[in-house]
Amino acid sequence: MLQGHDLGLEGRVVAVAADRRHHFSKPTQERIILVEGHGVEGDAHAGPFVRHRYLARRRPRLPNLRQVHLIPSELFPPLLEAGFEVGAGDLGENVTTSGLDLERLPLGSLIELGPSAVVELTGLRTPCVLIDRFRVGLKRQVLSSAETGPLFKSGVLGVVRAGGPLMAGDSARVRVPSPPFRPLPAL
Repeated sequence: MLQGHDLGLEGRVVAVAADRRHHFSKPTQERIILVEGHGVEGDAHAGPFVRHRYLARRRPRLPNLRQVHLIPSELFPPLLEAGFEVGAGDLGENVTTSGLDLERLPLGSLIELGPSAVVELTGLRTPCVLIDRFRVGLKRQVLSSAETGPLFKSGVLGVVRAGGPLMAGDSARVRVPSPPFRPLPAL
């Protein structure tokens, strides 16, 4: 079982991104605003109810557990070694971090971002067919081949518990929930 000291609990925000439309990639921004219970101000995935196109068509009143997508920048160098040039915002994330073991954090972990924002982790981001439309063969690269650890290496999803501004260079700190440890489910 992972303990808090086994995880990266202090890091930084490398980049922030948002897009009003449902595009796979999001353009990076100078700053974004996280809104409690809503998500990233002006982003297509923000709102209290599910905004994921597939899920929204079938169950539009489901709570939105995908308000914010975070991804570790540490994913980019191994992808580049495999021949895939990927940068901040390319995989649709709102927040790119460094120093945090995002995919290994337990369900309910709180990530304090910048001066006041807090995001509660709700699950792993499940890579879909769109990732291969972005770069053919990329989906295979973000599936975990390890017997232990996360199923996917494409970031995590969460809901905004406290709002505030966020920009590159801001701090990112993790508060791990008290036991029992529950790994992040795939969303």
